[in-house]
Amino acid sequence: MARKKEIKNKKPAFKHEAYIEGSGSIVDEKITDTLKKNYMPYAMSVIISRALPEIDGFKPSHRKLLYMMYKRGLLNPDKERSKSANVVGETMKLNPHGDQAIYETLVRMTRGNESLLHPYIDSKGNFGKQYSSKMHFAAPRYTEVKLEKICNELFRDIDRETVDFVPNYDNTMQEPTLLPATFPTVLVNSNTGIAVSMASNVCPFNLQEVCETTIQLMKNPNHDILSTLKGPDFPGGGFMLYDEDELKKVYETGRGSIKIRSKYSYDKSANCIEITEIPYTTTVESIIDKIVDLVKQGKVREVSYIRDETDIDGLKIAIDLKRGTDPEKLMQKLFRLTPLQDSYPCNFNILIAGTPKVMGVREILTEWTAFREECIQRRTYFDLQKKKEKLHLLEALSKILLDLDKAIKIIRETEKESDVVPNLMKSFGIDEIQAEYVAEIKLRNINRQYILRRIEEVDTLKADIAEMEDILQDKKKIRKIIIKELKDVIKNYAQPRKTLFYYQSDIQEEEIIDDTPDYPVNIFVSESGYFKKITPQSLRMSSEQKLKEGDYIVQNFETTNKTELVFFSDKAQAYKSKASSFDDTKASVMGDYIPAKLGFDEGEGLKLLVPTTDYSGYIVFFFENGKAAKVPMKSYETKTNRRKLTKAYSDKSPLAAAVFIPEDCDMLVRASGGHTVLFNSSLIMQKSTRDSQGIQVISLKKNAILSFAATVTGENNLEKYRVNTLPAAGKPAKELGDPNQLSF
Repeated sequence: MARKKEIKNKKPAFKHEAYIEGSGSIVDEKITDTLKKNYMPYAMSVIISRALPEIDGFKPSHRKLLYMMYKRGLLNPDKERSKSANVVGETMKLNPHGDQAIYETLVRMTRGNESLLHPYIDSKGNFGKQYSSKMHFAAPRYTEVKLEKICNELFRDIDRETVDFVPNYDNTMQEPTLLPATFPTVLVNSNTGIAVSMASNVCPFNLQEVCETTIQLMKNPNHDILSTLKGPDFPGGGFMLYDEDELKKVYETGRGSIKIRSKYSYDKSANCIEITEIPYTTTVESIIDKIVDLVKQGKVREVSYIRDETDIDGLKIAIDLKRGTDPEKLMQKLFRLTPLQDSYPCNFNILIAGTPKVMGVREILTEWTAFREECIQRRTYFDLQKKKEKLHLLEALSKILLDLDKAIKIIRETEKESDVVPNLMKSFGIDEIQAEYVAEIKLRNINRQYILRRIEEVDTLKADIAEMEDILQDKKKIRKIIIKELKDVIKNYAQPRKTLFYYQSDIQEEEIIDDTPDYPVNIFVSESGYFKKITPQSLRMSSEQKLKEGDYIVQNFETTNKTELVFFSDKAQAYKSKASSFDDTKASVMGDYIPAKLGFDEGEGLKLLVPTTDYSGYIVFFFENGKAAKVPMKSYETKTNRRKLTKAYSDKSPLAAAVFIPEDCDMLVRASGGHTVLFNSSLIMQKSTRDSQGIQVISLKKNAILSFAATVTGENNLEKYRVNTLPAAGKPAKELGDPNQLSF
């Protein structure tokens, strides 16, 4: 905690300065208390009032928009569409956000955008497309909207106190806290939101399957959900790779991943693949960009041209094939390498009574059923009170019918208007409400026929009241009402599945074959970090290597195009790549600059390149403090395609040299003070820990450092090996002869 400091109030120096009590004081406060007071309210607001859907299937922004459209009468089938700008303006009475944010919310719920399985807004104009990042929607002044017919199910009985209403942000009108949806919209249409420290991602399901599953769960809480809810149903269609275990996990926990594959057909006459449905999580542009990138890298050689043919008829990506290409094998490869097959991550995080909760499908439908039961109870109670009030008034008519002339005489002979109601109450034994009702009857209706016709309703009202009271006391009858409403929804709005299934038995996964062309290459690495991959034919035709002024070749290998390459930097990091990732070049060009090509950190340089096919052999690291560490190449082999390995070797002392050896051999090291040591690498125990500090191989005098290392072959001959020396050496390693006559 910071030291407490207090500055006393001082008198104002100028006449226009105000003197405020307590101004200028500094009060110590724990940072946790500050976060609670300032950040926590914001975080809770985002979670509860913005990002997460509630049990009715809507976020507040969606609910406010739809409710204002409902209040404007845009659910009336006879009413024309309204300009989107008008709807956005009206919504700002409930939603204090900018007009652009509100309009983007509206766009996603329209039929034209194709984001929802069952759109809530009928649209006219350009609303963009969910499957395209470049097809932008038009401005709100150009587009028109009204509510879809299915919104009748969202607002049914909303005016019968089925849900709570609260004041809007400026307390000028009321808005609903939830919509009394008659079917589980929370699972029918997708919903995505990112809050503070949590998120929600609910995938859409087929409306008929959701309603049937809800009905079965109300009849039997142990119902097998998989038997009626087959799987997600996405607006963009495609094929779902059916994985029963993963589906069960999603249904039980609310978390999991659904794999979606694109739908395609092959036009043999044009030798062209046409993709007409893609995963909901991707876009046309990202697919095309990825395929183009693979073609440029040489990983996909069967494609001659790709184009976007999306038009007014719908999505279409056309891929022209080279002659002799098998379309099935190509699509299997593209499914592996591109978003043509993608995963939808499920995270069913929903607000229940203001508390975020991740739930499975069974729990969500149970919560929705409880919510809908409350709506039915509130609606029934509202109707019950209305009918009781009406019965109460009609009972007064029954009493007046016994002596209609008396009622007329009382009204006619009463001198003051204010005495009419009290006189009727006294004469017929009715209460004030009944007397007011009788007094307000029009003169033309004071006849026996009118009164008898009204009194006939009494028996019907009594029967209805008895039935409603019975419903309120019997949960089974409430559930029968919900089931009937769900069946009506199925009848009126059900549609065939858009997303079909691929079962495991139908999927013939092609064996992953590395089709990278393999041919001999020569690899050259310069001291400053330039890399060249040259074919033997090109090398024979070249006269000399082109290099920067003062640069020179430090490593040269004869290998193949499929060789894996491990680059060791001077910052104790290793970068992995493949020879095939580099373009073939000529000796007359500079080559690729490794730090830029592989994304080295700022100021990081290349120390050693090791080509390998099986990760056999060892790397011996020599440090300036005289220590050496022998690490097997297997320590740098990874199962995943990791490109960067940290802690590739010890950084406790600067690296003087690094040497790759296929097996143990004699080695020679030299210190700056003139000392030289010849030893066999078997004396250094190998360490599987890459950043091992190693053992002392040479004792150093004061201010001396280990500055050179090389391998030795034969009795007195050093292998002709250009070692990676420190930049301070300033010279290329020499071809060394007799170690007893070495000159450094």
